[in-house]
Amino acid sequence: MILRNTIAGQLVLLLLIYGRHTLLSSAKTVANEQMSLALPEPRAYLPDAQNLDFVYHDHEELTRFLRATSARYPNLTALYSIGKSIQGRDLWVMVVSSSPYEHMVGKPDVKYVGNIHGNEPVGREMLLHLIQYFVSSYNTDQYVKWLLDNTRIHILPTMNPDGYAVSKEGTCDGGQGRYNARGFDLNRNFPDYFKQNNKRGQPETDAVKDWISKIQFVLSGSLHGGALVASYPYDNTPNSRICRSSALCAMFQTYSAAPSLTPDDDVFKHLSLVYARNHAKMSRGVACKSATPAFENGITNGAAWYPLTGGMQDFNYVWYGCMEITLEISCCKFPPAYELKKYWEDNQLSLIKFLAEAHRGVQGFVFDPAGMPIERASIKIKGRDVGFQTTKYGEFWRILLPGYYKAEVFAEGYAPREVEFVIVEQHPTLLNVTLQASKYIVGSIGNAAARKPKKERKQRHLLNDELPMPNE
Repeated sequence: MILRNTIAGQLVLLLLIYGRHTLLSSAKTVANEQMSLALPEPRAYLPDAQNLDFVYHDHEELTRFLRATSARYPNLTALYSIGKSIQGRDLWVMVVSSSPYEHMVGKPDVKYVGNIHGNEPVGREMLLHLIQYFVSSYNTDQYVKWLLDNTRIHILPTMNPDGYAVSKEGTCDGGQGRYNARGFDLNRNFPDYFKQNNKRGQPETDAVKDWISKIQFVLSGSLHGGALVASYPYDNTPNSRICRSSALCAMFQTYSAAPSLTPDDDVFKHLSLVYARNHAKMSRGVACKSATPAFENGITNGAAWYPLTGGMQDFNYVWYGCMEITLEISCCKFPPAYELKKYWEDNQLSLIKFLAEAHRGVQGFVFDPAGMPIERASIKIKGRDVGFQTTKYGEFWRILLPGYYKAEVFAEGYAPREVEFVIVEQHPTLLNVTLQASKYIVGSIGNAAARKPKKERKQRHLLNDELPMPNE
């Protein structure tokens, strides 16, 4: 699927500057012409051993690679830290894009998070190779160039560097290194939609929560190990038995866990299938071990697999409308380094094609009567109770499958509005909405807010996503 190129994006930016709110027909023409082209598949990537080989990298080596890459490709990368771990290790994020240091109007932000469990580092290494693949292929691979020209990709290779530091290569099971330096499972440390999570917030999870509150991420993947499956929300359910770890849950397969489905279940299944079907093995649904479950088509609802409280993917979705799934990409949690090349070959296409799904569905702007963007306007697709908000530029994105939809749009000081639109397979639908000032602010906004889920009404959206220049 192809999206608008930067020319179309610039045209939309001009609309904002001059206060006009009708899409130019030329912008549509450019977008549609680009969408009609057929891009070749991404090409195979061969690493430069002088820069990045298929080995595990400790935190110092990881930091050196990221800094060197940022220095070598200053027009494609931006390196920043969202905080520090308990033991003072930076939580590095690398932006890879043709506009790495600033948000370009109309260009969605997406992210990958690796190594949330310290003893599951395959994803950590895959993300380093993904960075290397992007920057080294930008000028020679049409698909990579398209993706980076139209998307800002944020990559957090390790969310739990302290846990990784005490993990042992070759250890396929067990919990050594899974937790952070205080013994907390970071994927049980987020606010939960279904049940109160009383676990004390940790610096690593607090940093991630602050990060995603400031950037309007559209799509996200969290990379794990210990199974081979793409798992989608919800991870929790209001009436299920909770397992403390995947290893514990594997011991209790005698009880039948029920799926806990989101209003966007069709989209989550589609996203999971995109990853699984582009993976070399995942979609076969083969069990890692005889005692572990097999997954039809290589995907599963999280709660149907095993329920958990405080998971990161549910938090992304409910609080911020970001479509995140969990990607279990290795049967062995910490396989020997000589197997990493095989894992890259298995996951390369999936990692790329998944991010491209950010350009499926509807995208557009919300304006006031003068044609100026409305920040933090709330949008909800009718029948899908989890909403999302516009950026400070009035932008919004929502991944949807082909069909007919209605959107409810409301903002403080404006009369709510309902708009109808159609999604097609070939390209995203461009939708602009103008809201009129309301004389009945209390009634209009109160009624609109009342239709939002309780948890969603607690959302805080700080959308200043401009990045500081890195220190020399």
